[in-house]
Amino acid sequence: MFNLAALGPYMIWVWLGLAVVFGIVEAMTVGLTTIWFAAGSLCAMVLAILGVGLPLQIAAFFLVSIVLLATTRKIFVNKLKTGSEKTNVETLIGEEGRVTSTIIPLNSGRVEVRGQDWAAVAVGKNDLIPEGAVVIVKAIDGVKLVVDVKESAPEA
Repeated sequence: MFNLAALGPYMIWVWLGLAVVFGIVEAMTVGLTTIWFAAGSLCAMVLAILGVGLPLQIAAFFLVSIVLLATTRKIFVNKLKTGSEKTNVETLIGEEGRVTSTIIPLNSGRVEVRGQDWAAVAVGKNDLIPEGAVVIVKAIDGVKLVVDVKESAPEA
């Protein structure tokens, strides 16, 4: 049978190797998951340097990794905004445009935004927006802009 006690003097290198492997996997995936296991490996490596027994090293590895994963991953994902990159089309949301072809209820019309022509539908599916109206882009639905009529400023 495999003798875990025989690994004792080599565990520093085993933990360092695991930390490097987890770090490489994290760099390749950027999922903010395996980085916490790298941290757990480094913690276990410190315990190995201090001469703590292998069962406690293993327990510390799992405890630190799981606690960090459970408590900090969501914070870092939100802070770093991994996996959510704004595209050029999404920058149109909030922009003004002018209707170039009447938007008919349950059908699309055409809107010019930033000098480009787009298919567009009204926010209210039963709204009719006449040609020439100024609209605000509220959302993007596939390749169509979802627009609403811009509220005119109240007259004094």
